[in-house]
Amino acid sequence: MTETTRTSRRNFLKGGLIAGGAMAAGPALASGDPAILEVQPWANQLGEGVDARPYGVPSPFENHVRRRNVEWLTADPVSSVNFTPLHELDGVITPNGLCFERHHGGIAEVDPAKYRLMINGLVDRELVFTLDDLKRFPRVNRAYFLECAANSGMEWRGAQLNGCQFTHGMIHNVLYTGVPLKAILAEAGVKTNGKWILPEGADAAAMTRSIPIEKALDDCLVAFAMNGEALRPEQGYPVRLVVPGWEGNMWIKWLRRIEVGDMPWHHREETSKYTDLFADGKARRFTWEMDAKSVITNPSPQAPILHGKGPTVLTGVAWSGRGTIKEVHVTLDGGRNWHQARIDGPSWDKSIHRFYFDFEWDGSPLLLQSRAVDSTGYVQPTKNELRAVRGENSIYHNNGIQTWHVRANGEAENVEIS
Repeated sequence: MTETTRTSRRNFLKGGLIAGGAMAAGPALASGDPAILEVQPWANQLGEGVDARPYGVPSPFENHVRRRNVEWLTADPVSSVNFTPLHELDGVITPNGLCFERHHGGIAEVDPAKYRLMINGLVDRELVFTLDDLKRFPRVNRAYFLECAANSGMEWRGAQLNGCQFTHGMIHNVLYTGVPLKAILAEAGVKTNGKWILPEGADAAAMTRSIPIEKALDDCLVAFAMNGEALRPEQGYPVRLVVPGWEGNMWIKWLRRIEVGDMPWHHREETSKYTDLFADGKARRFTWEMDAKSVITNPSPQAPILHGKGPTVLTGVAWSGRGTIKEVHVTLDGGRNWHQARIDGPSWDKSIHRFYFDFEWDGSPLLLQSRAVDSTGYVQPTKNELRAVRGENSIYHNNGIQTWHVRANGEAENVEIS
């Protein structure tokens, strides 16, 4: 580095400090910062040894990063949901301990030694597999998002919940390890008239959904691990079904049985629930795929701008059940001007994508939105565009554009302008 370069950099830093001296945060002069000048406790005393935390846990300073529920949302926590803290995360992989939960009969604590998976119905050989049997099949690793069909469902009639954890937090994205479902079905031999499968869970709700055989033989997995370790109990331990790109209710947890049939079963979760009710009272069924969607996670109501004016990093996540995310556009002024965000990190099929937009905030109010475009060319719609087709009676499949209003003091709230 030349003397000219060093001088220029010193002048730049000095000018920046003088100009931003009143800012709440930013580079500070060493002479005024005790955190750098004074010896801290962790620097002059021994810490815990290697066996103090045999299963690693986050720093105690991160205790606020956790799943949260909305108590009034359901009548009983046994059949309820909690939410992934999207505003606290970065990258594209959700830590196992922060993946949202949705239960219909509480968590089933299944003994892996007694676990069994039955394949029956229209097959050549009705079979029963142990967990060890499943692990002898050739396995694969795939990263997929899992989104509840009711994610953002409270927002159909307008802005309701103040925070992206609650408006969009029924989603997570992990690396699954498992066996292609087609390999297991091939072992049993699907009869020519086998057109559907009915996976069933071992929980008290005995969750079931009808899935067309084409999807079952395409990319579905029977998974026993996530992010390199065994499934958590709340995520279906020891075995769950993975149905990439399709609504989370179909990803049967604690998978105990798969029946092959010649027609859909029309059970509760695909008739009175998980169908899209239109304004005229008619319901649209079998809307399995999750459309392209995005949300800005920072800034947002739970992640206000605390640093004051100056360089600001906007970030969020986008995903599509039909492929990858091609582009994400963001607006700071409620849609008057759109800018292309930078997608960074892996771009996997039917997986979450991370986007960033770096800008200089001048302290004026902001109306933040993001708009995803997937690999099929589909463009994420506004909420009004959705309502024009489907009305306001629905609960499921709300992928409308989300708006955050950031005030001059950096605080944010959930609003609607479309």
